[in-house]
Amino acid sequence: MLKIGLTGGIGSGKSTASLHFQSLGAYVLDADKEAKNLITTNEIVQHELISEFGTDIIDVSGQVDKKKLARIAFQDDDHQQRLNFVVHPYIFDLIDKDFNRILNEGKHDIFIVDAAMIYESGYDTHLDYVIVVTAQLKHRMERALARKTLSREEILKRIEFQWTEIEKINMADFVIHNDETETKLKKNIESLIKKLT
Repeated sequence: MLKIGLTGGIGSGKSTASLHFQSLGAYVLDADKEAKNLITTNEIVQHELISEFGTDIIDVSGQVDKKKLARIAFQDDDHQQRLNFVVHPYIFDLIDKDFNRILNEGKHDIFIVDAAMIYESGYDTHLDYVIVVTAQLKHRMERALARKTLSREEILKRIEFQWTEIEKINMADFVIHNDETETKLKKNIESLIKKLT
């Protein structure tokens, strides 16, 4: 079973690409979603985050508030690295356990790790291949704003903390350009799966 990273900047269409990979038979682990779950449910992770960032990140019930944490973590490179230093080891462990479970089940040829920061975290060294989904900035901005979860300023701030599109493309084993229709995106993924399997 191939272990493949799927990454791309905010608004690139990585999550849509991930759904297409899944519909075509790949097993997909959403590492960013798992990271959010860890922050919400894992008491050890919560305790480490509070030790790192202080009580400003907790809500009235004493839990880590993800919005407060994001505001602090995305203010500069240092805070971003401190967040990653706490969370990434737990995510890496979770991915490895999930990969072994799916491998033992023997039902999939491709295991996809869907994550925004595959290169930034160094996880690319644990993978057979990395696929980068890329799109022009205007398309990325339109898609990210359409979600109505972040402001333009917040989106630009997140882009700032990720590697540039050029850096990711230069490192990638495969690149999917996503500036056209979703039908075209799915066709590109279908042909890429044929190359891989």
